Amino acid sequence: MSLLLVDAGNTRIKWAVTAPDARLGAWALADAAPHPGLDAMAGAWRMAGVTRALVANVAGAALRERIAAALPPGIAVEWFASTPERAGLRNGYRNPGQLGCDRFAAAIGAHALAPGQDVVVATCGTATTVDAISKDGVFIGGMILPGLALMAGSLARNTAQLPMVAPGAAPPPLFGDNTDDAIVSGILSAQAGAIERACAAHGATACIVSGGAAPHIAPTLKLAHHLVDNIVLVGLHAAARTSRIL
Repeated sequence: MSLLLVDAGNTRIKWAVTAPDARLGAWALADAAPHPGLDAMAGAWRMAGVTRALVANVAGAALRERIAAALPPGIAVEWFASTPERAGLRNGYRNPGQLGCDRFAAAIGAHALAPGQDVVVATCGTATTVDAISKDGVFIGGMILPGLALMAGSLARNTAQLPMVAPGAAPPPLFGDNTDDAIVSGILSAQAGAIERACAAHGATACIVSGGAAPHIAPTLKLAHHLVDNIVLVGLHAAARTSRIL
């Protein structure tokens, strides 16, 4: 039995093929691509012989329809949604269904990887989300801020004569001596500061950082952390073990 996990975000679609009883994060196949690459994904999914799918989509109804059409015909599909409780995690959002399903999945994944710990999970993509989970398995809540590219783009669009820059492989000095470095230092510090503040306020004993921008942000953190690829897929894998499709 092959299980397909799909995390459809605002910019990219991440996916993995695994067995339901495999170790969390142990993929037989995995890939990611921007939304236009969905047709190529569909071919890979058919070749993998998947029989089940668990899909988290935060990119709207149109993309959901495209994903549904791309899935191999006849397979059992669950569209992952935030619920009051799942996979050992209680959803403490005021309206549990209003929590983004990707954040709920990431929280499930973080709790599964750090059981019995107060954990903060930061997912750094188009937006950066920083969420707190208690050691006894309660999603407490979190914060949402613009991601690195959105921050840089906002400066470029709204501030006269400032260039559009993107973070490089190595963080610049904290106090940049040129405009590009000063911008990158500022937006990295804003991201890291949000994560560090959340960990301090929550008393977190574990911090998990994930997402496409995580490799840029993680080196600037002044606290112990774990860099985890595809924490949403890890959470979907954990949730699949309690799924009606298995």
